[in-house]
Amino acid sequence: MRAPYAHEERAARIVAEPADAREVAELVRACETDGISLAAMGAARTLGEIRKTPVALGVSLNRMRRVIAYEPADMTVTVEGGVSVDELNRTMEPSGQRLPVDPQRPDLTCIGSLIAASHAGPLRLSEGTSRDLLIGIRYAGRGGKIVHGGGRVVKNVAGYDLMKVLGSSFGTLGIIVEATFKVRPVPEHYAMALARYDDAERTFEAARALNDLPLAHLEVLSPAAAESCGFDGKYVLLAGLSGSRSEVASQYAAAARMAPGARLIEKEDARAAYACLRDFDFLSQSLAARAAVAPAELASAMLAADAEFVAHAGSGVAELFLNRMPADVRATVARWREIARGRRGHLRVIHCDPEVRPSIELFDLPNSGAMGLMRRLKTAFDPAGIFNPGCFVGEI
Repeated sequence: MRAPYAHEERAARIVAEPADAREVAELVRACETDGISLAAMGAARTLGEIRKTPVALGVSLNRMRRVIAYEPADMTVTVEGGVSVDELNRTMEPSGQRLPVDPQRPDLTCIGSLIAASHAGPLRLSEGTSRDLLIGIRYAGRGGKIVHGGGRVVKNVAGYDLMKVLGSSFGTLGIIVEATFKVRPVPEHYAMALARYDDAERTFEAARALNDLPLAHLEVLSPAAAESCGFDGKYVLLAGLSGSRSEVASQYAAAARMAPGARLIEKEDARAAYACLRDFDFLSQSLAARAAVAPAELASAMLAADAEFVAHAGSGVAELFLNRMPADVRATVARWREIARGRRGHLRVIHCDPEVRPSIELFDLPNSGAMGLMRRLKTAFDPAGIFNPGCFVGEI
């Protein structure tokens, strides 16, 4: 047990560091018996943003960082919830494999947080998210029971699909202690096609033209976002190219035909640009939100929002931000949310000033049928209401 530090101070009043799943289960049982709220934590960056008041007990998985089983021939790996994405990929590097998810700061993103908050970056276009790679899970749930779902082989149909239920649940249903993933080979080569434009419309038109190519990722950056990544103050299109050298060359030739003026960046320049995209610091902005809409509607959504943005053009997902706090934060968030809803999507606030956070609905609300189902799931999984209460959709 210890006092919280850094981001943890906004998430929990005191922090426990269990050594294994058994100790996590004991903590859950004790908290359920005494009605003590608790929440699992990695680096607490997301938890510190979504909690309006701290839980009584933060459960840090920092001591649970073991790789339990790695089978390169089967391309599967089983790890504890506290292993960071970066640690896991360094373990698999000698075998030429990786978990192809790219959350912001993978060195600070633990596996439990990756699943529970559904963190993802530019590679979501070609590789999907953690839910697409997850084949087995263990978590500490109601009564301190350790529950299993899925298995350690790719082809399994064991029990309910708990992986989908726990994904994006933000720790409101239990504490993830172990996960099994299918992994993939590391591409031989990586490069980017980069093009600059004077206006957003032309940039998104070029992105639409490139969308049929087998790209690793496809991003459109507003001028402020582009400048933060070391480009000049124009709209920038970045298309990720990966595979063998001949595949990358072929992809670039096709991209250059569809987006005249695009130039190829490789090696360290490409890796640096990609790292800036992946690790873009939205928490340093005054206001930031993540919108998900139909991909065909993403361009019009960004044009209507009147904000800076990093748009994942092939996925229909974008982060909007303002580097100065608007006069009426609630009105700005409401307008952004209506823009997303009008395009068959939704919006979540990912950062705002702590002083206004209590007055803002961070998560969008689904329809009444979906909301009712979510409440029933919460009651079934957490009847005592101790798991990260009051900070998810509809204050679940």
